[in-house]
Amino acid sequence: MAKQPKPKKRYSKEFGKKEKVLNYATQTYQLSRPNKVGAVMALIRQCQPKTIEEWEKWYFENATTDGKSPVKITRATIEELGERLYVKIKEIIIPEWTEAFNQLTLQDCIDYIHNLTINRTFDGFIREKSVIEGNLAKTFPNVKFEESDPELDHAGDIDYLGWVGERAFGIQIKPVTAKANFGNYSVSERMKASFEAFTKKFGGQVFIVFSVDEKIQNKDVIKQIAQEIKRMEKL
Repeated sequence: MAKQPKPKKRYSKEFGKKEKVLNYATQTYQLSRPNKVGAVMALIRQCQPKTIEEWEKWYFENATTDGKSPVKITRATIEELGERLYVKIKEIIIPEWTEAFNQLTLQDCIDYIHNLTINRTFDGFIREKSVIEGNLAKTFPNVKFEESDPELDHAGDIDYLGWVGERAFGIQIKPVTAKANFGNYSVSERMKASFEAFTKKFGGQVFIVFSVDEKIQNKDVIKQIAQEIKRMEKL
């Protein structure tokens, strides 16, 4: 009988039932974004550690926040982020959730699933169509826009492909409210990897389009797309 390979050791700590609330609060208040803890996947690739001890030491010696004014990350930085997470959960999330739990009804649950499945899906479909057909397709008539194939690995992060000859750039459409500050939005490490994989396969960059009432809010993205189209046409 062939000898079974020894399972690799996992270093990630398990938080049990607390994981969901910790993850929710961390994502809600963006406490693990590159502007808080650095671009960790890029950093560990630079380090190429053989052990977790080597990685931890290298991280605290080299990591800085990602942004226009980088700040060195220390152990105190991580501790302070943890303290902020604790305060957010205890003072905001638990009271809000407790109130929501007490008010929740069976009809709320039925209405929510229906709204999520029917109403929001339709709103998203119309918004995407309007952004592409009512904006980008008119601005770039020589580009062939098509919906992302749901079977492709990148489908969850790319809504449309813009074909320039045999190469394509990607479009992700994100709805924002009129008062939202999309300038603070930062791409997750997972999405960065997805975008890089898309570029490697299709040749073009991925652009995030923020839409309000079917209109493009971050107007500068149109200029960026135009520059990318010119670059791709020269390839």
